Amino acid sequence: MPMERGITLERAISLVQKEKKELSIETILLDDSHGRILAEPLVSKVNDPRFDNSAMDGWAVRKEDFLESKSINLSIVGISKAGGSSPPSVNSGEACKIMTGAPIPRGANAIVMVEDSEIHGNKVIISGPARENYIRLKGENISEGEVILSKGHFMDAPSISLVATMGYDCIPVFCKPIIGIISTGDELIPPGFEINNWQIYESNSFGIADLVRKMGGTPIRYPAVVDSLDILRKSLDEAAKNCDLIITSGGVSMGDFDIVRKIMELEGEINFWRIKMRPGGPPIFGKWRKTPIFGLPGNPVSSHLVFLMIICPWFRASFQADEDSKPRLGRKVSVKILDSVKGAVGKTCLRRIRIVNGEKGLTATTHTHQGSGNIHSMVAHNGVTLLPPNYDANAGEIIEAFWLN
Repeated sequence: MPMERGITLERAISLVQKEKKELSIETILLDDSHGRILAEPLVSKVNDPRFDNSAMDGWAVRKEDFLESKSINLSIVGISKAGGSSPPSVNSGEACKIMTGAPIPRGANAIVMVEDSEIHGNKVIISGPARENYIRLKGENISEGEVILSKGHFMDAPSISLVATMGYDCIPVFCKPIIGIISTGDELIPPGFEINNWQIYESNSFGIADLVRKMGGTPIRYPAVVDSLDILRKSLDEAAKNCDLIITSGGVSMGDFDIVRKIMELEGEINFWRIKMRPGGPPIFGKWRKTPIFGLPGNPVSSHLVFLMIICPWFRASFQADEDSKPRLGRKVSVKILDSVKGAVGKTCLRRIRIVNGEKGLTATTHTHQGSGNIHSMVAHNGVTLLPPNYDANAGEIIEAFWLN
């Protein structure tokens, strides 16, 4: 496959998704399933509700007894409670006391709220309406044998509760992909160490590792690599043996010491190099020893934004989840931009913005300078513009944006 150069963001996403990982499947306890992705559709083992039951504390009655009068005396025949034995039948002129979630007695077809009643001995005086819609019908939520959750579904708290309702204590999920992360550059020093004037603290691998976790992967942070092809080759070979995907940071541009680009040109397989987006233009995507590899720019904002734009789609494709499904790190929205923002010639432009949901809908402003080395701009803002190539947005315009979670 020949290398493509300077492609659109949409083309990059398409190429990335074609190299999705065929993930293994494991069965895990439901208690451990938060954030995991279903590997098979789930069919309900039961109806929900399992039987007709009451949505209120009150009285199970016959609707027909209330056609003549709003106030009526009924004989109390017993009680129906959740988890109790079968309640007595209700005939004309009778009522059965009932608790929320308790089964509806045979013959009853409506519920009177307890607040609309008064007990006198073995009689109850009803002064309120009998409501048929206070009965929750068997199977009205889900039916036995029905496919309720599809493959690729993200397990969150409501989903976990639903799966328990369906009768499952264990579920099949995709194994978490193992992601190797390697930063490059002679100037990089681990945080916590003493630093010289010409050095900087290595930060990209920490942020990238957190993004990997949020997308459902397991990160392995390898030691930063100095500008040596031999040392980089050794690190890449180790990652290729142990990981499902490799992410590098730095060394992908046109400089003499951009060793990731050089080693990929010499020994790797490159699908594409450079994307028409700003910031984040020079990433590489391809394979190293048959393992997919993303070479991200060294500037921290660029590395984060390339992850958001093209690595997240790789995760979703591997999990067989669609674009609008979790896991995801944000969503596309339309916002009213309150500051003028400049686009980029021939490139999709991702300016950092702060999005606020106010009385007049979503609005956005800018709060720091937009340099791709300014990671503080990703903290001060919670979104980015998605300005089309060659487009400057004026204050007051409605534009498309990506709102970060």
